[in-house]
Amino acid sequence: MVKTQGAMIDFFSLFTGSILFLFFAWASGTSIKEKEVKAALRLTLFAIFLSLPFFALVLFDFPGSNTLLLILMGITTLSISLLLIPIQPSGFKNRSIPQHGQDERDTMFSRNDLQTGTEKYIEYYRQNPEKQETDDRFRANPGLLKTGSIFFNQVAFAAAESSFETVEQLHSLVASGKSVDKVPVNPDSLTQFIKSWGKKLGALDTGIAHLSKYHFYSVGGRRERYGNQIDNKHQYAIAFTVEMDFKMMASAPAAPTIMESAQQYLSSAIIAVQAAELIRNLGYSARAHIDANYELICPILARDAGLGDIGRMGLLMTPRNGPRVRISVVTTDLPLHPDDPSHDPSILDFCNRCKKCADVCPAKAISFEKQEEVNGVVRWKLDSDACYTYWTKAGTDCGRCITVCPFSHPHNLFHHLIRKGINNSVLFSKVALQMDHLIYGKKPPPKPIPDWIPEHPSGVS
Repeated sequence: MVKTQGAMIDFFSLFTGSILFLFFAWASGTSIKEKEVKAALRLTLFAIFLSLPFFALVLFDFPGSNTLLLILMGITTLSISLLLIPIQPSGFKNRSIPQHGQDERDTMFSRNDLQTGTEKYIEYYRQNPEKQETDDRFRANPGLLKTGSIFFNQVAFAAAESSFETVEQLHSLVASGKSVDKVPVNPDSLTQFIKSWGKKLGALDTGIAHLSKYHFYSVGGRRERYGNQIDNKHQYAIAFTVEMDFKMMASAPAAPTIMESAQQYLSSAIIAVQAAELIRNLGYSARAHIDANYELICPILARDAGLGDIGRMGLLMTPRNGPRVRISVVTTDLPLHPDDPSHDPSILDFCNRCKKCADVCPAKAISFEKQEEVNGVVRWKLDSDACYTYWTKAGTDCGRCITVCPFSHPHNLFHHLIRKGINNSVLFSKVALQMDHLIYGKKPPPKPIPDWIPEHPSGVS
């Protein structure tokens, strides 16, 4: 009987040790595929040292070893069980709704467009004198994609510029008019069609929202919209997300970041313009909202379309890729079936605890504090002036916050399980964050730029 009990204890000990070893070895193999060498090494050490006691106590049998094995298995089983028990965070209010519309003229992009000495320039700073010193400071910097910026790379910047210029060519198509008789549609089936078609066109996810006034800018701030009231009568919005490549973003804030960012602005724009054209072909009104031609605030709209929640860095945090996405939107009078708005306390709780993006932000633009109420919205307040000013020094749109976010890891089975665990349990979330610090570093350095991107037009580094 004693021998049988001992054999069973040995069996479960070897089984537990093997499971621990295989899990961390699998995680290490995943890191090797991701070319995260340091992470792979650390995970290999976890595989060895967490499983070793189970194997050692079976191999070196001595009086009391079975008791130690039982204690060790009990602690392991209890720990894993606690991590898997569903425990949702508290203290996070349901999605906040802005009380007042945002004037697009106050955005950094609009202010950057102002030409010194012009009527618009004089009028804007007459009404907003407190912004002129900050704005003149960023105007003194080289600027995005400009010679003399910190991360200037002629080839990479030329590639990024080509993407932005192509987006510019699409601006004439965002709201082209058509005179076509309306086709009777079934909102549910057409909603499903648009989501499936969006995925076929390259969208990561597609969501539908019922439009409200707070989704739109109150006054336009760019190009022909400058100073005009936004008067969009559409009832529905379709939000598309596209993925920014992890490897391209990994060297942020270096030049590949803006290459990838620009490319995905273009990819999302093509999807939105094509979707808007589809809707017009059915006889309904539609407008695409793409880079530098938005009538609305994309992250809030995408949140209300069920695609994610707004994180510490002020960006949309998607369940599958975190903030590593770009967004485009189509507004329309085509009857559709809206999705439930997102409110994910697990993401907000993780962001509240993490602060990794704030730790690495070169501009110190991301708050370390808790959420606060701004314009009726409970959120983390981003210092957009500091953020954009750094962009004009760097020559790129930075992206450091995006790349270090634990939710930005590549979407594979291992990281998918970790995200599911975070969504399921506060305890799991706490452990996952500490493990992310241990495995990848609390302030992971940027990766080298891909070797296929030359630093000089000649191709000579």
